Amino acid sequence: MSSQSNPLTEKQKLALNELVKEITTEQITWLNGFLEGRLAGMNGGTMKAEPAVVEAPASNSVASLTILYGSETGNARELANKLKEKAVFKNVAVNLLSMYDYNPRKLKDEENVAILVSTHGEGEPPDMAEDFHKFVTGKRLPKLEKVRFSVLALGDKSYRNFCQTGEEIFNAIKKSGAFPVIPLAKCDVDYEATAEIWMNNFLLNLAPTETGAGSEVKENLNSVATTIGSPVEKFSKKNPFLATVLDKVRITGRDSDKEVYHLELSLEGSGLTYEPGDSLGIFTKNPDGLVEQIIQKTGFDPDKKVLLSGEEGVSVLDALTHHFEITVVTFDMLQKYYEQTKNEELKKLLEDDEKLDEYLYGSDLLDLLEDFPYDWNVNKLLEILRPLPPRLYSISSSMERVGEEVHLTVSVVNFERKKRKRSGACSSNLSGSINIDDEIPVYIEKNPGFRLPANGAKMIMVGAGTGIAPYRAFMQHRESLGITGNTWLFFGDRRFNSDFLYQAEWLKMKEKKFLERMEVAFSRDQQEKVYVQHKLIEKQKEIFEWIENGAFVYLCGDRRHLAKDVNKTLLDIIRTQGGISEEQAEKYLKNLKREKRFQVDVY
Repeated sequence: MSSQSNPLTEKQKLALNELVKEITTEQITWLNGFLEGRLAGMNGGTMKAEPAVVEAPASNSVASLTILYGSETGNARELANKLKEKAVFKNVAVNLLSMYDYNPRKLKDEENVAILVSTHGEGEPPDMAEDFHKFVTGKRLPKLEKVRFSVLALGDKSYRNFCQTGEEIFNAIKKSGAFPVIPLAKCDVDYEATAEIWMNNFLLNLAPTETGAGSEVKENLNSVATTIGSPVEKFSKKNPFLATVLDKVRITGRDSDKEVYHLELSLEGSGLTYEPGDSLGIFTKNPDGLVEQIIQKTGFDPDKKVLLSGEEGVSVLDALTHHFEITVVTFDMLQKYYEQTKNEELKKLLEDDEKLDEYLYGSDLLDLLEDFPYDWNVNKLLEILRPLPPRLYSISSSMERVGEEVHLTVSVVNFERKKRKRSGACSSNLSGSINIDDEIPVYIEKNPGFRLPANGAKMIMVGAGTGIAPYRAFMQHRESLGITGNTWLFFGDRRFNSDFLYQAEWLKMKEKKFLERMEVAFSRDQQEKVYVQHKLIEKQKEIFEWIENGAFVYLCGDRRHLAKDVNKTLLDIIRTQGGISEEQAEKYLKNLKREKRFQVDVY
């Protein structure tokens, strides 16, 4: 490269050469994205195909930064804390607040605002962000011409309204006249790289340019070098630990129409720790049968090499087995499929919300290929698929009891749709291919939003099916600490004889007074179905008394049905037993959530 084409000084070139001397492929990929994002911020360009922003008025200093987060499982909070650390390092005065604790009417007085928020369920804001979202997207939001801001939206592309909460907040604040420092960034379940780029660019665009562009380039290089050279946790999502399977046993009876397994894995030597309420992330593979059917349908050569981002070529067979999501169809995938194929039937499906929701629930890539035929090039097809994400399972053990082990309760996803058997990517692998002494790549996913009360307070635990898993961890922990009583379990499943998960353990805990009370509901043991919400109604007077006396309420299980039904039942109990209006009952329940006395972990 000639000196004329290289605008860097000798000192900067030396710093750059030192930086890239031992850089890895993964780090080059990250750095490429970082610099692209930086360029977008400097030139008013775009990030992640978002609309370009106009040039901002020059700013010579950053007086303060307010960071607001709205989190369901704790990821937005964790990232908000990370952003705070980065900002403090750059001598920015930071005010970090949850949306519970922030009055959105103060937005008009802010100078710089960073908002990190997740989307809950089908496009709804998490409880923490509900009031903030309502105010910002409503008619009372004032003009915010003096505010500089951006939004990091967390979501999951398997849901149709991906990152809707963050998108609505961003658009509303921008419409009010605020200046977007950098564009909205949307994160899928693998959010780390996108979040890192967004945070770095947000801070770089706020930072003062004290001595001109040359020093800024140097600062950027130093910042990247610091990030790349910073110590990494020994085992994490980016570097999973190979956990050995110690035990695996089916815990549903022979007559059950469900397969549920109890697994025990060794974490010995990993240094990984967890608390009751946390989850275990497992890296998995797709079902071999589905991969074979897709290859047969497309006519792809399974041995043909395809390039993955920054990696050497892998075979088509390997790519579909280990690298891409094929057991789940996402809204994002459908949109990209239509953009390539322009299939009119698919267009009709995308425009019909009811049929779209029905199609998304239970479909896989083979359905898409069969329902909307197209002569695919293998690379083009892989481009519309998302990377195969790890699966999360609520941990069903306490380290106080089991030491360097982790226990899981896994329900195998098996069902038939359109005369074809379907299997879950991870559960089918764990139940079928994984045996004792095999190794599984795992990491710990913290869940600070689902925690035991610190003072041994009363607990009401509501769960169905494998939703009982974290309560086993809770009770093991309390038993190990010698905390008796003050616990009430509501558990539901299909049949008493075949589906009462961990029955012997619960009865033993009850006998020893660690579990004070237990109510069970087995829906198919009688003609009229009985669910946990019916048991809650039966005991509503005492439940309300427990809540009034400081009890913590926990809910774990199915998001689509259980969560909505139990939430409605609790509102009815509060309204009836408290003698208050429906609106007051909603405020009461919302206050329980604010005080972290109603905690939810649904999937």
